[in-house]
Amino acid sequence: MAQAPKAPPKAPEPKRKTSVAEFVNQVRAETSKVVWPTREETIRTAIFVFIFMVILALFFFGIDSLFNAIVNFLLTLA
Repeated sequence: MAQAPKAPPKAPEPKRKTSVAEFVNQVRAETSKVVWPTREETIRTAIFVFIFMVILALFFFGIDSLFNAIVNFLLTLA
């Protein structure tokens, strides 16, 4: 069976320029769709981030101290 020749892909249409007023209206429309967190959610999330940051800081401090001890031990052997 012979296949029908495929049509060449269309060239993309050039994008039109957006005026400043239209851009501002689009931004306002998109911003109105955002579901903003409540104050309680924001505080809870901030506390969670702070706790997680402290845990990671302690973890990396421990890893850094361990590597420091290993390097110091290896340097005493040299």
